Order: sequence, then C-alpha cells, then structure tokens
Amino acid sequence: MIQRLAARLARMDANEITWRGKAAARTLLHQASARLAAPRWNRAHLAAALDVPKGADGDLRAAYAALRRGAWLEAHRALARHFTVAPQRFVISARRDVVASSIAGAFPEAAREAANRADRILAGEYDLLGYRGLRFEPATSPTVRALPAAPVAAGPDWQFDPVHGCRPPRLFWSTVPFLAAESGDHKIIWELNRHQHWLTLGRAWWLTGDARYRERFIAELGSWVRENPPLTGVNWASMLELAFRSISWLWAIQFFAADADDDREPWLVDLLLALDRQLTHVEQNLSYYFSPNTHLLGEALALYVAGHAVPELAASERRASTGRAILITEIDRQIGGDGGHCERSTHYHRYTLDFYAMALVVARLAGDASAEARFADAVARLGAAARLLADDSGRVPHIGDDDGGALLPMTGRPVDDLRDSLAIAAALVHRPELQIGDTPEEAMWMGQSAIPNQSAIRNPQSAMASSALPDTGYFVSRSAAGHHLVIDGGPHGYQNGGHAHADALSLTLSLRGTPLLIDPGTGCYTTDPALRDRLRSTALHNTLTLDDRPQSVPRGPFHWSSVANSRVNAWRTHERFDFFDGAHDGYGPITHRRRVFALHGDLVVVADLVDGAGAHHAAVHWHLDPGWTVDLRGRRATLTQTDRSVPPVGFAVPQGMVESLSADAESGLGWHSPVYGHVEPATTLRVTHDGGAPFWMVSVFDLDPANPVSDVDYVPVWAEAGTYAHASAIRITRALSVDHVLFAEPAAVPASCRIGEVETDARLMFYRSTAAQPIARAALVDGSILRASGRREFQLALPRREASYFFESGTKDQSICAASPVS
Repeated sequence: MIQRLAARLARMDANEITWRGKAAARTLLHQASARLAAPRWNRAHLAAALDVPKGADGDLRAAYAALRRGAWLEAHRALARHFTVAPQRFVISARRDVVASSIAGAFPEAAREAANRADRILAGEYDLLGYRGLRFEPATSPTVRALPAAPVAAGPDWQFDPVHGCRPPRLFWSTVPFLAAESGDHKIIWELNRHQHWLTLGRAWWLTGDARYRERFIAELGSWVRENPPLTGVNWASMLELAFRSISWLWAIQFFAADADDDREPWLVDLLLALDRQLTHVEQNLSYYFSPNTHLLGEALALYVAGHAVPELAASERRASTGRAILITEIDRQIGGDGGHCERSTHYHRYTLDFYAMALVVARLAGDASAEARFADAVARLGAAARLLADDSGRVPHIGDDDGGALLPMTGRPVDDLRDSLAIAAALVHRPELQIGDTPEEAMWMGQSAIPNQSAIRNPQSAMASSALPDTGYFVSRSAAGHHLVIDGGPHGYQNGGHAHADALSLTLSLRGTPLLIDPGTGCYTTDPALRDRLRSTALHNTLTLDDRPQSVPRGPFHWSSVANSRVNAWRTHERFDFFDGAHDGYGPITHRRRVFALHGDLVVVADLVDGAGAHHAAVHWHLDPGWTVDLRGRRATLTQTDRSVPPVGFAVPQGMVESLSADAESGLGWHSPVYGHVEPATTLRVTHDGGAPFWMVSVFDLDPANPVSDVDYVPVWAEAGTYAHASAIRITRALSVDHVLFAEPAAVPASCRIGEVETDARLMFYRSTAAQPIARAALVDGSILRASGRREFQLALPRREASYFFESGTKDQSICAASPVS
C-alpha cells in the first residue's frame, strides 16, 4: 500500500498535490464538525448567502428583510415575485406564456403527452435509465417514517435502490461506499436525485395548468431537503450529480416561481439555501484530478449557468468565473481537432455537446461575448462530429459506455436519439445541415431569445458523405441508400479509459435508420462485475478474438490492466465505395489487422488477418440488433428484419464454422443492453477458425437483394516472391455477376499480382464480371493497373497510382478521388 501511494504521489505535480491537500484538509474539518453536531439546514443562513445591492428591486430587498426577521413565507413570496419579473438569465424565464403557447401551437399533442408522463410521477412511478415504473416507496425507509407528516404526500425514498433492494449507509459524504455492490446501484439512486423528472412536472404544469404537478414538485423538494442534510449520505458523494441536480433546480425556479401567493411552504427559501450549499460543495471538490472528463465539464457548467442565472447569491460571480475558466480550458483538452470527445464514447460525446450548447445559450443571454465565441466553436465542432456519427434517423451506435442519462430529458426521447441535440446545435451556430428533420420540442425549451432562428429550420436535406474523425479514431462510411457504417480505429479511451470498451477495430452498421450490427451497450457499472466486464469485452463487439483472449483486460469497473494500441494504415473514401485498413497489438506478438471494403448500397466485405506464427483459435463475432432473425445454412445466412422495413441481408464466409447464438449462457453471447440497467436477448453470429498463422478470416454482407450472393470462396493470389505480404482474394458468386476482391500490401517498389487472369498493383482491387462484360465494375485503392488477359481481355492503366478509383462499363463513371488525410 505504501509503495502504491508513493508511486501515485510521484505522478502528481505540485498543483495537484496542493489541490488534493487543501481538499483533504477541508473534508477532514467538515467531517469533524459533523461528528460534533449533526448537519442540518438553517433558513436563517440564506440572508448571509444573498447579495442585495443598494439598487436591488423592492421584492429582493423585501425578501432579505423578511429573512432577517425569520418571516419565511413572506420571504418566499417576495422572492417568487422577484424571479417572476427578473430578466431572462436561464434557458427559460419564469414567464410561461410565450413558450407554452409556441409549443402548444407547434406540437398539438405535447400537452397530452406531458400530462401522461407527469401523471405517472404523481402515481409514484419513475422511468429511470433502462427501468420503467420504479417505485421509491417512503415506507421502506426508516428515516422517512420518522419524519413528521408533510402537508402534501411525502416524496420518494431518496437514498434507496428499489431494483436491488439496497440502501447505502447514511455516512459523511466522503466515506459513503457507493461503488460497493451492497450499497446497490448508485446510478439508480443518483438518477432519481438528479431531479430531472421535475422538468417533466414543469413541462406538464406549463402546458396544462394542472396545479397537481406544481404541488408534487413542492412536496418532493421539501422531502429531499429534510432527508438530505448538508454533506450527509450518498447524494452528496458525487460532484457531477450535485451539478445535474443544481441545473434541475434552476429549471424549477423558472417553472414554479409564479403563482406563489397561496403557497403554504417557503420552498424558494429552502431551494436557494440548499442550492447555494450544493454549489459550494461542488466548488470545493471539483474533479480536476478525480475525473477530469465530462464530470469536470458538468460541474463547471453548473457553476457557470447558476452563477449567471441566480446572481442573487453572493458567490455567483465567483462561481460563474470558475465555471467559465474550466469550460474554456477543457475545450482544448477534451475536444479533438476533429470535434470528437476524448472519452471516445458516443454517449459522452452527446453529453459534451449538450453541456456546451447550454453554456452557449447562457453566455449569449449574459452578454459574455468572448466565452460565447469559444462555446460556439465547441458546439459547431461537436455538432459536426455528432452528425457524422449519427445515422440518417439521428441514432448513434452505443460505442463505449452509455450511462442512460441526458442533460435535457424533457420529452422522454431515447438517449441514443440525437435529433434534439443536433437541432439545438444547428440553431445556435446557424448550421442547418446539422439538423435531421423538423425542429423538435426540446429545442423550443432551450430559450427562444437565444435561438431566434429555430423556426426557420424545417426538415433540411442534409445528406452526408463518408468521412472520418481521425483524431478520435472513428471512420464512417455512408451511402446514398442510407447505409451507415462506423469503424473504431482509434485509441483505447481517455486517461484510465474508464468509459472505454475492448473494441479495437470493431464496427457497427445500420441500414436506412435500422440498426443491423450493434455494439452491446453497458448494462451496469458496479452491481454485477461479471456483466460489466462481459458487455465491454472483445467477444461482445463486432471484431476478432484470438485464443479466447480479450484485446484489453479490465481491472475494476473503470480501469484496465492492459489495453490494445490501434493504428490506421489507410482510409480511402469515394462516392461509390470506402476502404479502411487498420491493426492493433492487443494479442501481441500476434497482430490483428482488419480491412473493410464497403461498396455503397451493394456489399460490405470485412477481411481479418491474424499475422504472426503458431497455431491459434480465432473467432469473429457479429452482433445483430434484436429486430433481425437469422436463417443459417452452413457458411451462409439470410438476415431478415422482423417488420420488413428494410430488405433481407445476405451473409457468407469462404471458410470456418458459423454458429447462431441467442441468450447463450455458456458463451455469454447473444445479449445486448439497449440502455443502462436493461439487458435483453439478441443474436450473435460467431465464425471460428483454427489454423497456423498467418491466416485470414473474411465475412461478406450482401446488401443488394436484386443480386444475392450464392457462394464465397478463396482464390489463389499469384505474385513475385516478396512483392506482397499476406495477400488474400475471394470470389463472390452472385445471381447476376461474379465479384472478386483482393486485399494486398504493396511493396515499396511498383509490383503487381494476379488472381486468375486479372493483374493489379493495388492495395485493394474489386472487380465485377457479368455475362456481357469481363470487367463491368472495378475499384482500386492505391493502384494504377487492372488488366485482364485471355479470352476476355481488358486493360486499365492509369498514369500513376491513385488513392481511389472507380470504373463502370458503359457509363461515364470513371472517377478518381484524392487521398484522404489518413494513409
């Protein structure tokens, strides 16, 4: 233990040691104080926390005077009047007429939908993460039973996990063992305590005028304050969770401050008092060194937004300055030059986009021009990357961890549906091509004065070409037919890789907005270590495993003992096809190398090379969305979408044993987690091969039902000794054609090889023969020659090797594309 501590200290610089030392000393002091006197709330402390300048309006001065006298309800009503007429400083203001009428006009069903969702909360049912209808019954909590009766029904048990029947110990915040399985799933507890369901209540209150929703909020706030005294329990243990909760409370001020004349509880006094204490706790324990990723961004966002939205608190100017500095600094640290987020998780990328979008709205309202410019740049780059990663329906694959949460869960949209985030970004930075479809309701809640042009963006046509995020490591093949292929060729996560998966060279594929090849999702973080490790394992991703080993080895829920290092050898894009070539060292000394050839709307060919020596057992896994069924016949399969929204897909391999596994207990295959907390059966196609390395494993996906594949087999490659390394070629026999695909590694000097009667010098060659044409179509990557000899002579000779070239007989489609940045 001493050695580990010494090693850890050796990695820290002076700033980190100083920061940690001050934070530890402060925590020990607070803990000692808590032992002497149990922490509790004192409404009288709010007067000291307020800033009431001489020029303050009469209601704020009246509230301050009432607080000094202990007239809590009088102070509450004066504060409510003040917030109702204050200028807009948050994404919405306390005056609901404009927003509510605009939403009612644009979305006629919104009021009914809002009421349906809010009514379930009134009934004590909460939809959180992947769980539906959770009940946090107060009767299960002895602390709640001991409370005096509230004027309205008491709120939920705020420190209980009803899924696992567990409750963390009620200890000083820094000593709560929230990662321990016996404490339950802290994510479930924290998700309730983010209070984002108050946005559901506020939406329903504004759109329907039903006072029950406002009364439920007031009751829950009172219950939470009573049950969560300062610095006590699990709900004070994560600064990010306090940040999310603080932002929800800012929404609550705007939603519910009006109509306070008949209130029987001074809830605004309690809210501001507890908000100020929580923001102080965040300030004192920022995740500079604990989780300097989206945790730090979320904490900074809360400080910045609250600092501007509630200037009535004396510490607001300091908080806004601190949050601003962090948000600006972290743009360069956490956002790559390509716009991707450093954690390499599509879910956390979406979080980051939403964080900076909210910061941009508030900066614009506050007149913070220099911050506004930096935030706008961040939103533009993050938005462009998110649009690339999303398919044309707005869904993103579940690459990396997905914790099931969102910054703006206003309407219950699935967390992998980015249309609201993209629409908000499109409006904020005047980039309509980022938006998919019409402006959704969520964008209208983000502040019409800050997003004045949102109504002008209506269903833009934003077809995108194939492209890459080379810094982040995602390579995206897109076709006019709506096919969306994402290949992961980047580094393994960020810092300790806490939200990374063992997914080097994995890929996902959706067809016209329908997912086909999927990532498995997350499942859980701490409650089931075996499930946690299984869902982030190599075997649960669409890539190759060797000798039943994972590429990267986990160590605890958020760390890794070893990780695979990837490299990208080539990325070529063309309007007719895309080509990827990458490798990783996770099976050292063996190298796994993967080539992917995507002929748009027609074929996807994935060729895996196990490069090294010795006998090995390899398996390539293809995980299918549950919406597909499999008809497996030997080395071929037909994949059929259950609602027939897209045509069937053919699958074939030239060699190996193919198995279809669903909910398989022995292998752990055939499962996926569509959202955190929910695991359901799926289907996995497993292709296995045993042999001496080097050897190839090739998978073919047939996307053209008009020209189905009937067989795939290997064909020999002939070359001069030493000119090509580990070349492989396949013949794809189809109803209307015979296709050949060659994967090779060109030598440093010009050379050529041939398959049958066809010769080339390319890194990749594809050609299609039909009854009428010896070469009906052809594609070359890094090549200049394609020659066919014999009875069906054909010759193509370019002046130089081209990065990508496509030829189609009988048309003018003989096109060259320049090399992409990755090569």
